[in-house]
Amino acid sequence: MQGKSAERGKARFGSKSESLDQLAFDLQEDIEIAQAAEAQHDETNPSDDAAQSDRPAKRQHSRAPLPDHLERQTEVLSPGDACASCGGALRPLGEDVTQELEYIPGRFVVRQIVRPRMAYSCCETFAQAPLPSRPIERGRAGPGLLAHVLVGKYCDHLPLYRQLEIYAREKLDLHRSTLTDWVGRSTALLEPLAEHIGKLVRAGPAVFADDTPVKMQTGAKTGKAHTARLWSYVRDERPWCGQAPPCAWYQFSVDRKGGHPSAHLQGYKGTVHADGFTGFNGLFGEGLATEQACMVHVRRKFVDVFERDGSVIARGAIERIARLYGVERRRATNPPMNASPCGRRRRSRSSMNWKVG
Repeated sequence: MQGKSAERGKARFGSKSESLDQLAFDLQEDIEIAQAAEAQHDETNPSDDAAQSDRPAKRQHSRAPLPDHLERQTEVLSPGDACASCGGALRPLGEDVTQELEYIPGRFVVRQIVRPRMAYSCCETFAQAPLPSRPIERGRAGPGLLAHVLVGKYCDHLPLYRQLEIYAREKLDLHRSTLTDWVGRSTALLEPLAEHIGKLVRAGPAVFADDTPVKMQTGAKTGKAHTARLWSYVRDERPWCGQAPPCAWYQFSVDRKGGHPSAHLQGYKGTVHADGFTGFNGLFGEGLATEQACMVHVRRKFVDVFERDGSVIARGAIERIARLYGVERRRATNPPMNASPCGRRRRSRSSMNWKVG
């Protein structure tokens, strides 16, 4: 009983480096973001008219005027001074002004893109410079502001309603539906980048795999949550002087079924370094990936047994592993004379991992 009590206390009050309990999801916010991402896909890849008619009507967003106190940065895009066909002079007929709310670190500004509409006096034709490419077509958010919202939500764990309160102090009247639309469309735009990162990770000779628990709200039950999973796959060849830059690929699932890593790394035949979770077993076998077990997790089991029972065998295993770690430390500190240029970063992987099979 005493051993189990100690384990529970360690799990509750010990290091939380392997958990991500502080990351909670706002269900309604996520639903709206997913709808906006789907709308972005529909607009990027329009289908036939019949399919379009079956889709629900687009949400109407309430747009308040951009505050007058914000700095205006004006950019004028002119079609030129003379007609490209006949060489006649241009005369102005008016202009279109597109306002884009932008964020420069520390302050908001309004970027005004002015496009004069010109008419040729000689041939009665019109000319106007095209509007530059923007992340969200007909949207009012500039790329800097979109990046700021995404970093706030996903890196700084600031829900959108809290960001709205922060922006309100700058006298910005934005609606939550507007921010969810921006985030959803931005995630759709970033999907090709995420897919490319996944390809880079799976192209390496070795992949480090792990999963982290996250809390996710269930249905419409306020305060009720269950444990979802964030799967991480990392390619890092620096310990053996690889030339490829390190990169990490993340995937989300609502449960911890072993089918998820098997689907994520389908067709991968390199080496997968993972813990002893049985869900990773589907990755290994004839014609599949090679398993590289983790010495850190093996050592942890011996430590648990020694702390609980004082086992002499467990203590001996811990001491042997410590000697292996010592060999690594000495090699890292004093690399051999014929070591490669990255000698001090080069480490033997044998003492950290056991190759299984």
